[in-house]
Amino acid sequence: MKHIAIDLGGMESQVCVRDPDGAVQLEGKRKTRDLDLFLSGREKSRVIVETSAEAFKVADAALAAGHEVRVVPATLVKSLGVGSRKTKTDVRDAQILSQVSCRIDLPSVHIPSQVARERRSLCTLRESLVSARTQLVNSVRGYLRTQLVRISPGRTESFPRRIRLLLERRREGYPAMVDRLLTCIDVLNDQIALADQELETIAEADPTCRLLMTTPGVGPVTAVRFVAAVDRIDRFQSAHKLEAYLGLTPGENSSSNRERRTGITKAGPPQLRWTLTQAAWCLWRTRPQDRIVLWAHEIKKKRGPNVAIVALTRKLAGILFAMWRDGSNYDPNHRASSEVAVKP
Repeated sequence: MKHIAIDLGGMESQVCVRDPDGAVQLEGKRKTRDLDLFLSGREKSRVIVETSAEAFKVADAALAAGHEVRVVPATLVKSLGVGSRKTKTDVRDAQILSQVSCRIDLPSVHIPSQVARERRSLCTLRESLVSARTQLVNSVRGYLRTQLVRISPGRTESFPRRIRLLLERRREGYPAMVDRLLTCIDVLNDQIALADQELETIAEADPTCRLLMTTPGVGPVTAVRFVAAVDRIDRFQSAHKLEAYLGLTPGENSSSNRERRTGITKAGPPQLRWTLTQAAWCLWRTRPQDRIVLWAHEIKKKRGPNVAIVALTRKLAGILFAMWRDGSNYDPNHRASSEVAVKP
C-alpha cells in the first residue's frame, strides 16, 4: 500500500507519495480544493493529514475514493520529527509524515460524521455571536462607569432598551457612539434568538437530544453540543473514558517517591466542557434537593464550591453517557451498582 501525506494549506497543499518500501514516488503542490480529484484517481493508499480546519473535508474525500485515512493529532506531529532542528517547511512536513507512515501505523483522531461537524459549527457560530454581544455590552457598561451611571441587573435581551431609557432621562442625553453599540446589540439579540430557535428545532427532532434533555439543567444547546462532540457513544468503553476525553478528570504529576494529583486536565473540547459546567450550575441552582446536587454539596463542605461544581460537571457527563448508552430517561433516584466516587 502506498502512503500519501498531505500538508494542508488554505490555498495549496504539499503532497508526498511514497511506495511501500519508502521510496518517494511523487512530490508537489496541489490546490486544496482539487485534492478530491487527485485522490479519486489513485489506487488504494493510506492518506495522512494533520488536524486542521481542512482536514476532515479532505478525509471525507479520501474515504469516498476508497483510501485509508489517518488524521494525525497536531500535538503528536512534533514528536514524529515535524519542525525538528527549527526547520519547518511544507515539503519537509509532508516528507516526514509519509516516511513515518511507512514504518508505523499512525494513530488517528476520530473522524466525525458530516452531521456532527455541521452541528458543532452551528454551536460555535452561535457562541461567536454571544461573545460579540458580551464584548459590546461590556463596552457600554464601561462608558456608563465613566459617567458615574449605574444600571440595575437584568436580562441581556433587554439591555439596549434599559440603557436608552436610563440615558434619555439625563439632560446630556447619550452620544451617537453609544447608540451605535446598542443598535449592534439589538441585531445580535435577534440573530442569537434565531440561532437558539434553530438549535431547539434540531434538538427536538433528534431522539438522542430529546433523551438527554430530560436531565435537569440540560437544554438544546448543551444536548446538541454534547451529541455533536461525542458523535458515537460506542467510541467510549465507560463513563470514565468519556470524562477523561472531556478533560474532566484529575491530572497527575508524580515522580520517584512523590505522588501528586493536579487539577482537571482540560484536555478535551473546551466549548463542551464550558457548556456542561453551565448546565451543572443550572442544576445546582434549580434542583437543590436532587441526589447528585446533595452529593456535590457534601464535596463543597470539604473542598469548596469550585471543586464541587467541577465534580458535579464530571458526574453530569457520566450521567449523560449512561443515558445515551442505555436509552433511558433521567432518573434522580438511580444509583449505579458499582458507583465509585473519584476525588475531583
